[in-house]
Amino acid sequence: MKKPMRVVSEGLGHPEGPYEFDDGRVVFANTYASAIGVYDPKTGKTGTYAFVGGGPNACMLGTDGYVYSTQTPTVGAWSAPEHRPPSIQRSSPSGKVEIVATDADGITFTGPNDLTFGPDGRLYFTNSGDWDPATKPHVGYICVIEKNGTAHILEDLGKVYPNGIVAEPDGSIIWVESYTMKVVRRTPDGRKTVIHTMPDGHIPDGLKIDTQGNLWITAVAAGGVDIIAKDGTPIDFLETGGTILNCVFGKGGILYCCDMGPFDVSGAAMSGRLLRVEVGAEGMPLFRGAIG
Repeated sequence: MKKPMRVVSEGLGHPEGPYEFDDGRVVFANTYASAIGVYDPKTGKTGTYAFVGGGPNACMLGTDGYVYSTQTPTVGAWSAPEHRPPSIQRSSPSGKVEIVATDADGITFTGPNDLTFGPDGRLYFTNSGDWDPATKPHVGYICVIEKNGTAHILEDLGKVYPNGIVAEPDGSIIWVESYTMKVVRRTPDGRKTVIHTMPDGHIPDGLKIDTQGNLWITAVAAGGVDIIAKDGTPIDFLETGGTILNCVFGKGGILYCCDMGPFDVSGAAMSGRLLRVEVGAEGMPLFRGAIG
């Protein structure tokens, strides 16, 4: 399907992991700029929310007013000019940046990717490592940070490149695996189920949930977003064009999509865009929490 769409911001560097504030502003990881960017629909302007160094990959708001973000200082061929350790960071409204965690259960992070607060207030995230589908050098993990700051490994997944992650109201978490093309649900008691396998060419990257429980999964190489039901049944495909990395629902039936722009093997092109698509579906409210 096609929906009305327009570009609201461009000249971005590998934009990822967007999040809408209550006031309508949209923050996103502007990876190649080593910053959390912010788009204001009231003014139409895009700026910098916080300079975090390294390579931020996703962000979301906590109940403490901080924007929590994943830090992956290398993305393919690109390496950040100002290195930061692979970590979870948080940025205050004043721009102060802190590192929250660099390891879990004694395992040093290789590349935190996407993150989500669960209904329990804990912070869940994927640790993907480097993108290298040919040799698959890094083991992927699902991690969680407790409210007191203690980080744990929930799942050792092997070399599957876990990517986008979301939380459901019952406490289940769902993630996508870019190498295996699988969509996996983990219930609070630890049971895992593959609920869907993406079609050929639809490499999954990010995802969000609408109010009906449907999953909207960005297909990074297919130019759009796959929509599947809660049980994994395919529903539709939203055509956007471009190289869509991640998305977030905005108020009024809007879906914001981060588009990397033309694929660039040098990993330095500032040709990314933020798209505003009128999908007519409302997003499930995202959970929030805070790390003490």
